[in-house]
Amino acid sequence: MPTPMAVTPHERVAGTDWAGLAQEMDAHGCALTGPILTGDECREIAGLYDEVSRFRSTIDMARFRFGRGQYRYFGRPFPHLVGQLRQAFYPRLLPIARDWATRLGRPAPWPDSLDEWLAMCHAAGQTRPTPILLRYRGGDWNALHRDLYGDLVFPLQIVIGLDRPGTDYDGGEFLLVEQRPRAQSRGTVTLLPQGHGLVFTTRDRPVASARGWSAAPVRHGVSTVRRGLRHTLGLVFHDAV
Repeated sequence: MPTPMAVTPHERVAGTDWAGLAQEMDAHGCALTGPILTGDECREIAGLYDEVSRFRSTIDMARFRFGRGQYRYFGRPFPHLVGQLRQAFYPRLLPIARDWATRLGRPAPWPDSLDEWLAMCHAAGQTRPTPILLRYRGGDWNALHRDLYGDLVFPLQIVIGLDRPGTDYDGGEFLLVEQRPRAQSRGTVTLLPQGHGLVFTTRDRPVASARGWSAAPVRHGVSTVRRGLRHTLGLVFHDAV
């Protein structure tokens, strides 16, 4: 019999094979979790999109030449599930972030708690919340980019699929493109199962080189949705200027 899903998203995050996920991150710069949200929880979050008062900003991607489609940044206070997920993931991602910083000979300014880290962001003028709900319809896509938002950056972020690929929509694969040192770029394509999260690098990642470790720049985007409706929840762990 399949193992029953843990009761809360916090327990599901805690139950992830983080050692295996860290190895996958080292190999590819991204890694899928198991199911973090149930189908009902996914529909609950996706259904918030039309409750405009919950959001601080709406972005039309075509207007800014970011692609085509629309996304909205949550305002405070966050919906319970969104806030709970952000708090649950941060301490699990922190060891990977610190390990990568050590390899690259960089400072690792991230404290043990998300609240402390966000307080540092706010003191530096990065006060706008960054959890994001994205909606894509047929023909929509997202150009390759990075979610940096200011000088203080957490090096990992997460996107969670809220709809069912192949049923609710076709296309819309998550794209990760890595610029390898002195070599051609490498692309990774991931189809997001409903309720699963994809952890990926925000800006760059360490790759082994003849002289030790080098930082490989990485950008991400979404391929064209060919049919249907695709929602995702994005969790960035630094706030914006």
